[in-house]
Amino acid sequence: MSDETPGNGNLINFIAATVQYLRDQMATKGDMAQMATKSDIARLEAKVEAISGDIERIDLRLDSIERTIRVRLDQMDAEISRLRSVIYLLAKDRPEVLRLLGEHRTGGSEAQPQGS
Repeated sequence: MSDETPGNGNLINFIAATVQYLRDQMATKGDMAQMATKSDIARLEAKVEAISGDIERIDLRLDSIERTIRVRLDQMDAEISRLRSVIYLLAKDRPEVLRLLGEHRTGGSEAQPQGS
């Protein structure tokens, strides 16, 4: 019996070492499966560059739209100012119409209605 005990101990140590080795190998393979390869990184970088280009084009387009809207709003402001001046000149003797114009705030020298 004494001869079997050391043999069994060696077998148990062998099994334990093999199990530990297999666990380590599985953990390493699991870690490697989670790591990105160089080609994965290259594909990701290409996608990031494409998205950055799209964002830059959108930004340029929004700037263009903003400039167009700003020009149109400035034109509308100028037209409204001219209309107010014409209405004031046409209705300067009619206070009820002048009240409809309300207060007009400009920095220019155009005619402004007087408060009643």
